[in-house]
Amino acid sequence: MRLPAWMQRRRFATGLAIAGLSLVTLAMTKAAEQHNWLTALEPTPESAEQPAPALPEPCPAPATPDPLLGPRTKEPGSWVGRSPVQTNLPIVVMAGHADSQGTISPGTPGYAVDQQNRAPMQPGIRDELFWNRAVQAAVVRQGQTRGLNIRSYTPPSINIPNDEDPATNWSKAKAFSQRGEYVLEIHFDAYRPHGFGSGLIPVLANVRELNVVDESLAQAFGRFPRNFRGGLGGPRRGIGILEIAMLEPPLETKLRDPSTREHTVNCLAERVVNALVQGVS
Repeated sequence: MRLPAWMQRRRFATGLAIAGLSLVTLAMTKAAEQHNWLTALEPTPESAEQPAPALPEPCPAPATPDPLLGPRTKEPGSWVGRSPVQTNLPIVVMAGHADSQGTISPGTPGYAVDQQNRAPMQPGIRDELFWNRAVQAAVVRQGQTRGLNIRSYTPPSINIPNDEDPATNWSKAKAFSQRGEYVLEIHFDAYRPHGFGSGLIPVLANVRELNVVDESLAQAFGRFPRNFRGGLGGPRRGIGILEIAMLEPPLETKLRDPSTREHTVNCLAERVVNALVQGVS
């Protein structure tokens, strides 16, 4: 049915009014959304007051004298590691004296225990083993993060009287080394005047050729004579012994201080990992 002209005009006017109202509503909604979005970008008083997170303190760079490690070994070796290695060289990290507590070779108690009558870091073990373990764990953790084919070995007991027991560091290292793995044992040297300083005591000549990883560690820490003290038991079985540093102040003080302990351990581990990465590269 055709509507009269006056009704058609009314319907048309009503439609225009509704459409106009919709456009106004849409515009107001968009304006409100834009206002809310811009407001969200503005810093609130609370967020503006919060300080930026502090950057981690950088580790001391190698220098002479070294601010982190202290003096290098006073009995330097003359060997050079030249044999190449594969980039995915399997590396096994051990903690020195991890199976010899209560024996004639438990490791150094450190300056703080011996000379300052401080309590050991952990009852039942020498402080050297405590710090050997800490650095071992940090080296493996950082090394894996940086793409090294690296793992740790820990004996099932801290006191294995028989050196030839298949679970000792020595026995495991001999097997690992014979199948081409690089075995590194973490140590801390005695305090002065008994200690020698930082450095790598490499494997003996009849075990394997010295390689570029040995050389990289020696450049970073120093090098002991290859036949140090007539040839130690570890190097005879394929272990490279890394003397991190002498266990004395100021390094030992930073290790014992809870506020600097983690950072110091991580910096020591970083030195080791940097050398390992350089060696396999």
